[in-house]
This record gives sequence, C-alpha cells and structure tokens, in this order.
Amino acid sequence: MELGMVGLGRMGANMAQRLVQAGHKVAGFDPMPEARARAAGHGIGPADTLEALVAGLPSPRIVWLMVPAGKIVDSTLDTLVPLLQPGDIVIDGGNSYYKDTLRRAGALQDKGIAYVDCGTSGGVWGLTEGYSMMVGGPDEALATLKPIFEALAPSPTTGWGHVGPVGSGHFTKMVHNGVEYGLMQAYAEGFAILQGKQDFKLDLHQIAEVWRTGSVVRSWLLDLTAEALKDNPTMAGIAPYVEDSGEGRWTAAEAIDLDVAAPVITLSLLERLRSREKDSYADKLLAAMRNGFGGHKITRE
Repeated sequence: MELGMVGLGRMGANMAQRLVQAGHKVAGFDPMPEARARAAGHGIGPADTLEALVAGLPSPRIVWLMVPAGKIVDSTLDTLVPLLQPGDIVIDGGNSYYKDTLRRAGALQDKGIAYVDCGTSGGVWGLTEGYSMMVGGPDEALATLKPIFEALAPSPTTGWGHVGPVGSGHFTKMVHNGVEYGLMQAYAEGFAILQGKQDFKLDLHQIAEVWRTGSVVRSWLLDLTAEALKDNPTMAGIAPYVEDSGEGRWTAAEAIDLDVAAPVITLSLLERLRSREKDSYADKLLAAMRNGFGGHKITRE
C-alpha cells in the first residue's frame, strides 16, 4: 500500500519509517528541507511541495497528516483538499480537538473525501515498540486502511482499534491524555513524599525499580520515571514548569459538559498551571489573610 505523510517531524517520520520497514511505500512532505532530507535517508520518498506529494500518489489517494493541532491542520487542508478527488482518504493522526474533527469531516464529506481521525500514542518509542491508535471514521475507509494500522501497531491484533464514527478517535485520545495527566501527577506526588522523608535516606531509583515488577502500580510511565531517577535523581537543572498541550483542558471541560465528576484529571491540570506561577498573587493574598485574622508571620521577598 502507498500513502503520503504530511509532517515529517520526529513522530511523523518515525511512523513513516515503520511503514516502510513493513513493506509499504511512503512519500512525505514537510516544509523544512532538513526534515525531508532526514526522511529520505529512511526510505521515505521526499516531495518538495504538497502538490508534488499528491500528484505522485496512486488513486484513490491516502494522505496522513501529522501536523500540530489547530490552525495548521486547517491551513494544510485548505491547500490539500483542492488537490484531491472523491474517494480519496485523509487521516488526521495528530491531537486535534474532536469538535474540530467533526467540522472538518463534514466539509470533506460534501466533496466525497473520507476523513479519518486517528488518536495516536507511543511518542518516540513507537518506531520500535509500535503505536497505540484509536481510530474513528467510516467503515469503508477503515477497511481500506486496515493494513496501515496493523503495520503501525505493536502487532496486527493489538494496540489499535476502530472505536467508532468520525470524531471518536480524537475524543478517545483526548480522554486518554487526561488519564495520563492524573497518572503522572500521582507518580510525581508519591516520589515527592518519598524524597521528603530525609530520615530514611531513600534511594528513589531503587524504589522505582522495585515497583516496576509485580506491583499493581507498574506501568510504562513508571519505567520512564525509573530511567529519569537513575540519570538525575535530584532533578538537577530541570525547572519546575510543566507544559500542557491542550488535551487535559478539553477533557476537564468535556467532563463538566457531561456532568461527569473528574477531580483527579482536573486537579492534575490545575497543578500544571500552578507550576508556571513564578509570582503568585493568590499566594501573597493568602499570606496577608492569615496575618490579618491570626497574626501569622508574613515572609518578605
């Protein structure tokens, strides 16, 4: 099977490379010449323009987008869609908001082009370990694309699934990432408590290794935590600033819309926001209030 990959950043290039290794033919486009050159070194046919990429694909065309969520997806589609024909398939493998996916799918459906949303997890390890893929879209398109997902997954029968109609793949990945926020926060808090008990002089890397085998809390995230503690047990040189890429916010908002209580996911999101407060007005006001009602000491800057 042959397809075009738009976006040859690390994850897009790795996915294309895994497909090539499985015997599929992949052409790729990225606006950065360096990315195209790297991809060519892994057997991915580089195209200098989006137009050249589409022109070189057999019909019906399959185009996989691995570009950042938001306006870049829309601008890419603005250029791509006029180049396509009825019967072609577009896959969005990024972390798009599912409501944007529904809007885009409706616009392409009017043109006879199938839109498939593939929530993709696996990060930098996907090339060797395979990707977890939550796929939404029409049955006919999924039947065509099945060999691609089987090649990208850890095995043909594990790690991927057609979870529902278009939009459901990105919705499922959104919730997946919300769960990830909560798991990461729990690990971080637990190891912070262990680190705080200085009397015991605990070896956090050793404890992480103990937990990795047989424990109910073992996971891939714990594996990564153990590696991080091995390499840098004091977290030296790392600023206490945690980014979020949007999915946790969307998950918390969706929980509110659905009247579903999701305190762990929501609080883990708020903790990420709090990590960025270098000069918290709220904390200063709290100190002033404590001083006002109880005469508690205020620490001066």
